[in-house]
Amino acid sequence: MAEPNSKANEPKHAKGSIITNYFLLILFVFGCIQFFINVQQDNYGGYHQKSHIEAFQRKHFDKARLQKPKTSKKKKGDLDDTGIHERVEEEEQQQEEEEENPRERERETLVGLNCDPHGGPSNELAEEMIFWEDIPSDNTYISPFQKQGKKQYLTFESDHGGWNNIRMAMETVMTMAIAMGRTLVLPPDQPMYLLTKGQDHQGSTQRKDFTFSHFFEMDLIADEHMGLEIISMDEFLTREGLAGNLKDTKTGKVVFPPNNRTSYDGAAHSVIANELEKYLQQVGMVPPWDPEKCMIAFPSTSDPADVKVLQNLHEKATSTKMPSYSDFIDRPNPVDAPPFDRMRENWADRQGLCIYEKKCQDAHLIHFGEGNDEEGARLLVHFYAFLFFEDWRQDTWMKRFVRDHVRYIDEIQCAAARIVAALRERVRSRGQKDGKYNAFHIRRGDFQYTVTRFDAPHIIRNSADKMTPNGTIYIASDEKDAAFFRPFRELYDVVFLDDFKYLLKGVNTNYYGMIDSLIASRSEVFFGCWFSTFTGYINRIRGYHNNKKKGPGYEMGYMESYYYALDDRKDHLHHFYPVKKSFYAREFPASWRLIDQGVGELKHLAANKK
Repeated sequence: MAEPNSKANEPKHAKGSIITNYFLLILFVFGCIQFFINVQQDNYGGYHQKSHIEAFQRKHFDKARLQKPKTSKKKKGDLDDTGIHERVEEEEQQQEEEEENPRERERETLVGLNCDPHGGPSNELAEEMIFWEDIPSDNTYISPFQKQGKKQYLTFESDHGGWNNIRMAMETVMTMAIAMGRTLVLPPDQPMYLLTKGQDHQGSTQRKDFTFSHFFEMDLIADEHMGLEIISMDEFLTREGLAGNLKDTKTGKVVFPPNNRTSYDGAAHSVIANELEKYLQQVGMVPPWDPEKCMIAFPSTSDPADVKVLQNLHEKATSTKMPSYSDFIDRPNPVDAPPFDRMRENWADRQGLCIYEKKCQDAHLIHFGEGNDEEGARLLVHFYAFLFFEDWRQDTWMKRFVRDHVRYIDEIQCAAARIVAALRERVRSRGQKDGKYNAFHIRRGDFQYTVTRFDAPHIIRNSADKMTPNGTIYIASDEKDAAFFRPFRELYDVVFLDDFKYLLKGVNTNYYGMIDSLIASRSEVFFGCWFSTFTGYINRIRGYHNNKKKGPGYEMGYMESYYYALDDRKDHLHHFYPVKKSFYAREFPASWRLIDQGVGELKHLAANKK
């Protein structure tokens, strides 16, 4: 009997089943590929969204970022990993390029923001970062205490807290140096707390010893102002110490620097403290001015009659009951109010005025310590909460000076601008055409104020009424546990600085905190943490921006900022509060509110040098 033909005896649907199986296999493989693509995509919310953002990136700043960067002006003491020969070749090449392109030789300036040398973005996109103004008449102001033909100096020790404490103290001493007409001497390059990362996120070596010139354009600030000179500690010790111009304040005998050493750049803290700082305390006048107890008061001129005006104000204040800060909530004085009225508003339960009188005016060197020694006090205070001027025009000038010049270097500003541009494009790609995002600064980590340590659900409840449902929020935080933010991700499109590291190639990672703060400052609504100087500086920048555009409530110093902690402080930035203790806990409207009054009105005080 013949074998049955197997194919002839197959069921009629067998061929169809094979085709179906092939089809299912193809669908399965396609599904796996699609799943893999979805998993590999970042948080941009889909392949089309990511492509949209990448196209935006290529258009606005990839080209600039990928171009060979221009050689920037090196600050003294900067190190390269390219070696001496490569450095010489780079400088020769830069000189040749400048000869071919005369515009490259144009003097650098603090006006505007040019991100072309820093990897973008375009100037059009970078412009939104600019809160500062260009006021040429302000640059001609000279302190009435600056002595013709005689140099006087101010030295200081860097605060040993976090960056924004360090910055706060630096602003205070810089403004005092200008008010006194003194040359400001910068501390040597040294490690700063939490700014000590010697490698970037790609493992390359980077700077980890800093002076303030690495964050602010100190040379340009001094160049633009007739009444300000800024020098390094090395130059000061050479100019004054080795020349025998520094004397023991107790014995009057000349004292030379320890071992005739002038350079302390990169030295250990212990060496700087035990040698340099002790020497400066020995040869400098160390005023016992404590911001918690007094305001340092500057007469409008060096005329003894103006010193007497402040002495009379001090006697009047100490002989009468001064008002509480609460008396001025939502009731500020005009910025041009008489001296006594302005002093009452900024009194902050202090004991009196520390007047810059003749003994201080005549001192060759004034030195401010870090505040841990027997003499002096820690300057953990905003400059505008400590300095008091008899003339209100000097007060608003000083606040403009800080706003318009003491701002981060272009490299930091431009890095933040790139991320803000990408962040806004992300928001648009999710269907929100205005590109607006909200932001949080959530302080945890080593923060000593545990009363602010709220869990995520608490923070979400406190802020929900001000947030856009399913909107994009940028979070700046020192919290390392990603699980902490899971409740936020369930409600919002959440991004962090880490999501934009591809835009930070070549940027020193010690700058990341500053970049974080600038990104948060451009948000529509911002929530921060009471007691945090990081939150405080974000709010001051936001105040500058709102004052510049004359946004809602600018006359009173208001802005769209809130506190998630503490609960009872949530809307404090929607009210005017005068300066009050603890000064560092927040920034106050006095620093940005209506500070453009008095522009051009200091001629009667300005030029005492012909």
